[in-house]
Amino acid sequence: MTCGELLLVGGTSDARELCLMLDQAGLAYTLSVASEVGRQLAGPIHGAVRTGKLDAAGLKAWLCANRTRQVIDASHPYAQLVSANLASVCRELAIPLLRWQRPGLIDAIDHPLLLRAASLAQACALAAPLGPRVLLTTGSKDLAHWQRGLPGKTLLARVLPTSGVLAQCEALGLGVGQIFALCPPFSEAFNRAFYEQCQPDVVITKESGKEGGFIEKVRPCLEMKIPCIVLTRPASPLPVGQIITTYGEFADFLATLALPRSHP
Repeated sequence: MTCGELLLVGGTSDARELCLMLDQAGLAYTLSVASEVGRQLAGPIHGAVRTGKLDAAGLKAWLCANRTRQVIDASHPYAQLVSANLASVCRELAIPLLRWQRPGLIDAIDHPLLLRAASLAQACALAAPLGPRVLLTTGSKDLAHWQRGLPGKTLLARVLPTSGVLAQCEALGLGVGQIFALCPPFSEAFNRAFYEQCQPDVVITKESGKEGGFIEKVRPCLEMKIPCIVLTRPASPLPVGQIITTYGEFADFLATLALPRSHP
């Protein structure tokens, strides 16, 4: 078995856990990540790692060149285009596709200051009357969209501490008092102290699940009576294969996977 026969797509902490389970099962594989941050997050794994975004054409070419026999989509819950491309290409090439879907936790919280938004535009509309300081914990990708949707607001961006992300923030005109370059995970105590320090009028985050520290972000926010707007997950494309949500289900899947092991 070559490492290209099994492709796992994802640059998240739970993707790394799946890689470690593949290592334990003795399976050769390739982990595909979009950026150097994803490569660093993967840490020391046995699988090969390819870095860089793949559009549908690039993905199809890679799968064909590597004679891929199984794809695992462990991309971020909000990486809608990645999942759509995987579903489309795997369907076209008749390659089995497994979707790892981290469980959401938003339904576990019922609070009047927890506001749900199905889109960035709806989140902006909800944030508009809530005060001038808006803390964004939604990543760096959509910062320009937040600027356009929230004119006149002071945007506080909690982002990853990479040179590329910092350059992007500076190019958008964010000052040193608006950029908080930090590496997760964050505890509830850390987030509470962080909110006390930056004094947001409203926090905007994503429904990132346990792995994304959702409860740890939201609970201290609500306890401090700060409105929290949650961008709910986009609808997933129809999968080619099954969806799993627990590591136990993934272990069961690996036990039945019809691919040779590299070691007992």
